[in-house]
Amino acid sequence: MIFGKTILGEMILAQMTLELSHFSAALLFSAFASIVFGITQRNSAREQIRYGLYCFAMFVGGVFVAGWVMWLLRR
Repeated sequence: MIFGKTILGEMILAQMTLELSHFSAALLFSAFASIVFGITQRNSAREQIRYGLYCFAMFVGGVFVAGWVMWLLRR
């Protein structure tokens, strides 16, 4: 019997769904991308953390700027 086709499988899948707003999805993407950028682009742990935080700040800033631009275009 296929696990995904059973009632138990459907209940587990229903409990595992995660609904994110656009903003929270952008923050989640920013966090993971910043971690990867920090690890792959710098050598020492201190530089990795600083660069990861810098990338996260730039991502979040970009989200706010894009939101304002879209708001202005819609007006």
